[in-house]
Amino acid sequence: MKFTSHYILILAALSLGLASCKKDNMEAPSSTLNGRLTYNGEEIGLEFGKVSYELYQSGFGKTGAMGSTFAQDGTYSSLLFDGNYKLIIPKSQGPFMWRDNAAGGRDTLAVTVSGNQTLDLQVVPYYLIRNAAYTVAGRVVTANFSIDKIITDANAKNIEKVFLFVNKTQFVSGTNYNIANAELLPVAITNPASVSMNVTVPAITPVQNYVFARVAIQIAGIEDLIFSPLQKVQL
Repeated sequence: MKFTSHYILILAALSLGLASCKKDNMEAPSSTLNGRLTYNGEEIGLEFGKVSYELYQSGFGKTGAMGSTFAQDGTYSSLLFDGNYKLIIPKSQGPFMWRDNAAGGRDTLAVTVSGNQTLDLQVVPYYLIRNAAYTVAGRVVTANFSIDKIITDANAKNIEKVFLFVNKTQFVSGTNYNIANAELLPVAITNPASVSMNVTVPAITPVQNYVFARVAIQIAGIEDLIFSPLQKVQL
């Protein structure tokens, strides 16, 4: 039987339509895996959208990673199909140490997803900023805090700089999310248990009588900064 080109085009269109319908009728992922980065129950503060994690699921014709990033308070959330996954924080990501395998590479964490569940990820930060408190005089915000060096063995790293960032929104970091910042070199830190630094807040338009503040540490050889918890400061 001969098929005209017109008839072939109709069959092709019908086939594409059926394939599209089949694809549209597939169930969407409905299980949420969420949690946070912690060290002995303490929050690990990060820069928004900078530190990534990856999830892998075998089968379903997929071999690549399903990647996303941690929020600035160290929380994460992924919408997934039920099944078995491997979770990894890639090498060079984060101001902390993650699970390493025998070869010295980043190890994976096996995760079984079945409905909504919470999984906190335990890491070991190089440093933590503790007891950050803020005072205000005029438009000068002063931060008082302590620096705790967590990793002290052969993996220990030095501090390059300490920062104080303020912003008019709850997103506070050193890239696009600050309206004023100050920095402190390690030679100026005589007592890590009692550190103080300040910054002058510029005029804000439209006017608001508060800002949000965070302290951060830049660690030698590490791209990502570690932050103190976010705090609202009344001017």
